[in-house]
Amino acid sequence: MRLTEIIIYVSAIMLVLIFGIAGTYILGQHGGFNVKISNLLDAAYFTIVTMSTVGYGDIYPVSESAKLFVMALIVVGIGIFFGVIIALSGEFMNDRIEVLTGGVNRFEKRMLNKHVILIGSDVTNLYLAEKLADKEERFIIITSEQANAEHLKRLGYKAYVADCTSEVEMNEFAPKKAKAIVIDVKDSSRAIYALLVAKEVAGSTKIVVVAPSKDSEHHLRNIASGKAVIVNPADIAASTISNSIFK
Repeated sequence: MRLTEIIIYVSAIMLVLIFGIAGTYILGQHGGFNVKISNLLDAAYFTIVTMSTVGYGDIYPVSESAKLFVMALIVVGIGIFFGVIIALSGEFMNDRIEVLTGGVNRFEKRMLNKHVILIGSDVTNLYLAEKLADKEERFIIITSEQANAEHLKRLGYKAYVADCTSEVEMNEFAPKKAKAIVIDVKDSSRAIYALLVAKEVAGSTKIVVVAPSKDSEHHLRNIASGKAVIVNPADIAASTISNSIFK
């Protein structure tokens, strides 16, 4: 849980407590309750008992203003109090689910063999994923963003969040056992770093890199040194169209 969220939750509860204690103390001094509330401890006691829905009944409002105050404390106070409790419980459950999901993912990674690794989810890899799925080929998609991974999972793909420029993280996906590694990321510098890492971890696995631009294609070919195939979809499409027009 982020520090900002903790501060917000704690502040919300503190504001409700201050509101309840101050209101109870002021109204209790002027006959708003069945007993006179002459100290902050009694005011805090009534506020906490009310917010916790225990309601012992030893202190209760008798004046109209006190009744209105208590109703406001119940509606606002209990709402915020239990809202924070639910939010904290939800955070805890999400953490547990992430831990469990991480365990399942690690098991799946150990089972990877003769698969295709798609690094990045730009246009070419998304089309390729459809083709591989149609052919019932085993493949995974690696992305750097959690939201993107969740979207890909909803499409029915096995997607993981990892840094394609990290040898340690890439080795988790059994690159040496893969049929091929296809790199398709929008950022040219990231594509270059991804290729450098892929060359280190792939072993004899075939590497294909989709060049994000004409300039990056030249740099990628130099880095590939014959150990990777560099393709430029825009150049291929332009050549195809040109041949079709002037055929």
